[in-house]
Amino acid sequence: MNIRESAENYLETILIIQERKGSVRSIDIANELNFSKPSVSVAMKNLRENGYIIVDDSGFITLTDNGFEIADRMYERHRVISQYFMLLGVAPDTAVKDACRIEHIISIDSFEAIKGEYERLKDLKSERQ
Repeated sequence: MNIRESAENYLETILIIQERKGSVRSIDIANELNFSKPSVSVAMKNLRENGYIIVDDSGFITLTDNGFEIADRMYERHRVISQYFMLLGVAPDTAVKDACRIEHIISIDSFEAIKGEYERLKDLKSERQ
């Protein structure tokens, strides 16, 4: 499935807001990303037309199964990579910014290797405490 990085970011943002608030509207996404409402509106139209989201009559946005799969994958990559970098001593702001870039281009094999190493280091750190 080939999807643009910007679409992945929107889907990930929808998932994050949904987990935090329970429901999502375009204005929530605009506020979260600090984007204009018209830009978000165009993006939501494209995501809807491509089958990644559903927008109900009240303007509430729900991820489709395909949209959720992409959002969940991006969010997992973001969390694991940023936490791994922080575990290595990278400043949190830098770790999060770098993870945002890397999460979109990293291969499955490389991500799984980082994830495995992160889990190993995290467990090792827990044992020492």
